[in-house]
Amino acid sequence: MSESTEIIQELLQSVAVDKDYRTESLNLLEKGESRYLRDLKLNLASTLTSEHLSAKECGLIALSTAVNNTNKPLTQYFTKYAEEQGATAAEIAEAVGCASLLASNNIFYRFRHFTQKEKYTQIPARIRMQLMMKPVTGKEFFELMSLAISAVNGCEMCVNAHEDSLIKLGTTEERIFDAVRISSLITATGKVIF
Repeated sequence: MSESTEIIQELLQSVAVDKDYRTESLNLLEKGESRYLRDLKLNLASTLTSEHLSAKECGLIALSTAVNNTNKPLTQYFTKYAEEQGATAAEIAEAVGCASLLASNNIFYRFRHFTQKEKYTQIPARIRMQLMMKPVTGKEFFELMSLAISAVNGCEMCVNAHEDSLIKLGTTEERIFDAVRISSLITATGKVIF
Protein backbone atom coordinates (compact mmCIF):
# COMPACT_ATOMS: atom_id res chain seq x y z
CA MET A 1 0.00 0.00 0.00
CA SER A 2 1.39 3.43 -0.94
CA GLU A 3 1.87 6.23 1.56
CA SER A 4 -0.82 8.26 -0.24
CA THR A 5 -3.31 5.40 0.12
CA GLU A 6 -2.56 5.15 3.84
CA ILE A 7 -3.02 8.88 4.34
CA ILE A 8 -6.30 8.86 2.42
CA GLN A 9 -7.57 6.00 4.54
CA GLU A 10 -6.60 7.85 7.74
CA LEU A 11 -8.24 11.03 6.45
CA LEU A 12 -11.46 9.20 5.60
CA GLN A 13 -11.54 7.35 8.91
CA SER A 14 -11.11 10.66 10.77
CA VAL A 15 -14.50 11.76 9.40
CA ALA A 16 -16.16 8.34 9.72
CA VAL A 17 -16.11 7.57 5.99
CA ASP A 18 -15.29 4.06 4.78
CA LYS A 19 -11.56 3.77 4.03
CA ASP A 20 -12.29 2.52 0.50
CA TYR A 21 -14.46 5.52 -0.39
CA ARG A 22 -13.07 7.52 -3.31
CA THR A 23 -13.96 10.60 -5.28
CA GLU A 24 -12.28 11.58 -8.51
CA SER A 25 -10.38 14.23 -6.54
CA LEU A 26 -9.05 11.64 -4.09
CA ASN A 27 -8.14 9.34 -6.95
CA LEU A 28 -6.10 12.06 -8.64
CA LEU A 29 -4.28 12.97 -5.41
CA GLU A 30 -3.60 9.30 -4.72
CA LYS A 31 -2.41 8.56 -8.25
CA GLY A 32 -0.04 11.54 -8.17
CA GLU A 33 1.28 10.61 -4.71
CA SER A 34 0.49 14.21 -3.75
CA ARG A 35 2.28 15.63 -0.71
CA TYR A 36 -0.83 17.76 -0.21
CA LEU A 37 -2.65 14.75 1.26
CA ARG A 38 -0.55 14.94 4.43
CA ASP A 39 -1.27 18.69 4.74
CA LEU A 40 -4.98 18.09 4.26
CA LYS A 41 -5.03 15.37 6.91
CA LEU A 42 -3.14 17.54 9.41
CA ASN A 43 -5.25 20.61 8.61
CA LEU A 44 -8.46 18.68 9.20
CA ALA A 45 -7.09 17.30 12.47
CA SER A 46 -6.41 20.84 13.68
CA THR A 47 -9.85 22.06 12.64
CA LEU A 48 -11.57 21.08 15.85
CA THR A 49 -8.98 22.55 18.17
CA SER A 50 -9.14 26.14 19.35
CA GLU A 51 -8.09 28.06 22.41
CA HIS A 52 -10.92 30.50 21.72
CA LEU A 53 -13.86 28.25 20.80
CA SER A 54 -15.35 25.31 22.65
CA ALA A 55 -15.42 21.88 20.98
CA LYS A 56 -19.20 22.27 20.58
CA GLU A 57 -18.75 25.65 18.88
CA CYS A 58 -16.10 24.20 16.56
CA GLY A 59 -18.48 21.37 15.67
CA LEU A 60 -21.40 23.71 14.98
CA ILE A 61 -19.32 26.00 12.77
CA ALA A 62 -17.98 22.96 10.90
CA LEU A 63 -21.52 21.61 10.52
CA SER A 64 -22.88 24.92 9.24
CA THR A 65 -20.03 25.08 6.72
CA ALA A 66 -20.58 21.49 5.56
CA VAL A 67 -24.30 22.22 5.07
CA ASN A 68 -23.49 25.47 3.26
CA ASN A 69 -21.25 23.49 0.92
CA THR A 70 -23.88 20.73 0.46
CA ASN A 71 -21.39 18.12 1.62
CA LYS A 72 -23.25 15.01 2.80
CA PRO A 73 -20.36 13.02 4.39
CA LEU A 74 -19.07 16.04 6.32
CA THR A 75 -22.59 17.11 7.33
CA GLN A 76 -23.21 13.65 8.77
CA TYR A 77 -19.87 13.59 10.57
CA PHE A 78 -20.12 17.07 12.09
CA THR A 79 -23.75 16.54 13.13
CA LYS A 80 -22.62 13.54 15.17
CA TYR A 81 -19.55 15.37 16.43
CA ALA A 82 -21.60 18.39 17.57
CA GLU A 83 -24.06 16.06 19.33
CA GLU A 84 -21.18 14.33 21.11
CA GLN A 85 -19.97 17.75 22.28
CA GLY A 86 -23.37 18.52 23.80
CA ALA A 87 -25.15 20.37 21.00
CA THR A 88 -28.91 20.12 21.24
CA ALA A 89 -31.23 19.35 18.33
CA ALA A 90 -32.25 23.03 18.35
CA GLU A 91 -28.61 24.20 18.14
CA ILE A 92 -27.90 21.77 15.30
CA ALA A 93 -31.02 22.95 13.48
CA GLU A 94 -29.86 26.54 13.95
CA ALA A 95 -26.45 25.77 12.41
CA VAL A 96 -28.28 24.31 9.40
CA GLY A 97 -30.69 27.26 9.28
CA CYS A 98 -27.77 29.70 9.46
CA ALA A 99 -26.19 28.15 6.36
CA SER A 100 -29.46 28.39 4.44
CA LEU A 101 -30.29 31.94 5.55
CA LEU A 102 -26.80 33.21 4.80
CA ALA A 103 -26.93 31.65 1.34
CA SER A 104 -29.78 34.01 0.47
CA ASN A 105 -28.38 37.00 2.36
CA ASN A 106 -24.92 36.64 0.85
CA ILE A 107 -26.30 36.59 -2.69
CA PHE A 108 -28.65 39.49 -2.03
CA TYR A 109 -26.14 41.75 -0.29
CA ARG A 110 -23.34 40.87 -2.71
CA PHE A 111 -25.67 41.98 -5.51
CA ARG A 112 -26.31 45.29 -3.74
CA HIS A 113 -22.59 45.74 -3.13
CA PHE A 114 -21.57 44.86 -6.70
CA THR A 115 -24.09 47.16 -8.38
CA GLN A 116 -23.53 50.07 -5.97
CA LYS A 117 -26.88 51.57 -6.97
CA GLU A 118 -28.66 53.59 -4.31
CA LYS A 119 -32.03 52.47 -5.70
CA TYR A 120 -31.40 48.84 -4.66
CA THR A 121 -30.70 49.88 -1.07
CA GLN A 122 -34.07 51.66 -0.94
CA ILE A 123 -36.12 48.63 -2.04
CA PRO A 124 -37.10 46.41 0.92
CA ALA A 125 -35.25 43.07 0.94
CA ARG A 126 -38.38 41.11 1.94
CA ILE A 127 -36.23 38.28 3.31
CA ARG A 128 -37.46 36.95 6.65
CA MET A 129 -34.66 36.60 9.16
CA GLN A 130 -36.39 35.68 12.42
CA LEU A 131 -33.67 33.11 13.06
CA MET A 132 -31.25 36.01 13.66
CA MET A 133 -33.50 37.76 16.17
CA LYS A 134 -33.39 35.28 19.05
CA PRO A 135 -30.92 32.52 18.19
CA VAL A 136 -30.83 29.53 20.55
CA THR A 137 -27.04 29.55 20.31
CA GLY A 138 -26.97 33.19 21.43
CA LYS A 139 -26.51 36.38 19.44
CA GLU A 140 -22.70 36.37 19.57
CA PHE A 141 -22.28 32.79 18.39
CA PHE A 142 -24.91 33.15 15.66
CA GLU A 143 -23.03 36.21 14.39
CA LEU A 144 -19.83 34.15 14.47
CA MET A 145 -21.37 31.37 12.36
CA SER A 146 -22.84 34.00 10.03
CA LEU A 147 -19.43 35.61 9.57
CA ALA A 148 -17.78 32.26 8.81
CA ILE A 149 -20.43 31.34 6.23
CA SER A 150 -20.29 34.81 4.68
CA ALA A 151 -16.51 34.43 4.32
CA VAL A 152 -16.97 31.07 2.56
CA ASN A 153 -19.62 32.59 0.27
CA GLY A 154 -17.44 35.61 -0.52
CA CYS A 155 -19.78 38.39 0.58
CA GLU A 156 -17.58 41.35 1.56
CA MET A 157 -20.52 43.44 2.78
CA CYS A 158 -21.78 40.64 5.07
CA VAL A 159 -18.29 39.77 6.35
CA ASN A 160 -17.69 43.39 7.33
CA ALA A 161 -21.14 43.77 8.92
CA HIS A 162 -20.86 40.55 10.99
CA GLU A 163 -17.28 41.28 12.02
CA ASP A 164 -18.29 44.78 13.15
CA SER A 165 -21.22 43.35 15.14
CA LEU A 166 -18.95 40.79 16.79
CA ILE A 167 -16.38 43.40 17.80
CA LYS A 168 -19.19 45.53 19.29
CA LEU A 169 -20.39 42.44 21.20
CA GLY A 170 -16.91 42.08 22.70
CA THR A 171 -15.73 39.12 20.64
CA THR A 172 -11.97 38.80 20.36
CA GLU A 173 -10.29 38.87 16.98
CA GLU A 174 -8.72 35.49 17.81
CA ARG A 175 -12.19 33.96 18.21
CA ILE A 176 -13.28 35.47 14.90
CA PHE A 177 -10.11 34.26 13.19
CA ASP A 178 -10.58 30.69 14.46
CA ALA A 179 -14.18 30.55 13.23
CA VAL A 180 -13.12 31.56 9.72
CA ARG A 181 -10.15 29.17 9.86
CA ILE A 182 -12.50 26.28 10.66
CA SER A 183 -14.80 27.16 7.75
CA SER A 184 -11.87 27.44 5.38
CA LEU A 185 -10.51 24.02 6.36
CA ILE A 186 -13.92 22.33 6.12
CA THR A 187 -14.37 23.87 2.67
CA ALA A 188 -10.91 22.62 1.61
CA THR A 189 -11.66 19.10 2.88
CA GLY A 190 -14.97 19.16 1.02
CA LYS A 191 -13.15 19.55 -2.27
CA VAL A 192 -11.90 15.97 -2.01
CA ILE A 193 -14.50 14.31 0.29
CA PHE A 194 -18.02 14.94 -0.97
